[in-house]
Amino acid sequence: MEMSGRITAVLEARGGTSARTGNSWKVQSYVLETEEQYPKHLCFEVFGEDKINLFNIQVGQVLNVSFDIDAHEYQGRWYNQIRAWKVEPVQAGAPVAQPIAQDPFAAQPAPAAPAAPAAPVAPVFDNTPDETSDLPF
Repeated sequence: MEMSGRITAVLEARGGTSARTGNSWKVQSYVLETEEQYPKHLCFEVFGEDKINLFNIQVGQVLNVSFDIDAHEYQGRWYNQIRAWKVEPVQAGAPVAQPIAQDPFAAQPAPAAPAAPAAPVAPVFDNTPDETSDLPF
């Protein structure tokens, strides 16, 4: 999925060591606010110190974020996870992409007014008698 907006918060990075592999890991979360009439907020995370450094996300940047959504269960409760896999700056002057999922209650643009029908063209009648016609008029 993909969403665009302005970064409003950079949260504290978390890290640790994997109990299974013994490798260290690092994850950082960010808050993105869409630029719509009624803005939405999305908290997503970037996993891996290399990607965190590569993306170098700062507060105030307008970004286009591609992400995956997954959920996992822990002690009988379910938690969503939104993990970014690609982050690109939005080009200056380019329109900000709208979210893929549309809110059914969001304001929809008014339909375009139908074009006015063209004025009818009056037929032209020639009242001169014609010798080839057998019509009386």
